[in-house]
Amino acid sequence: MARVVEAVAPEYGDRLNWEKIVTKELAGAKRYQSFSKSLGRPAPVPCIVIEGELVFETTPSTEELKACIDRFLKSSPK
Repeated sequence: MARVVEAVAPEYGDRLNWEKIVTKELAGAKRYQSFSKSLGRPAPVPCIVIEGELVFETTPSTEELKACIDRFLKSSPK
């Protein structure tokens, strides 16, 4: 799933910040636990979260991911 994000991210330049969370590392495991708690269930691995919202539980196409990012960018304050 990270490959799709890596393929799309350069098109957005500094308008998009993204981070890969590695759950095998302590910080990533803690973040996963916190996110799972906020969902009320174990978070799917892998997944894509934007602005704290789980948006993809399965790997999207590049077109689907771009459309989703565009929606978030249009709705967020500048």
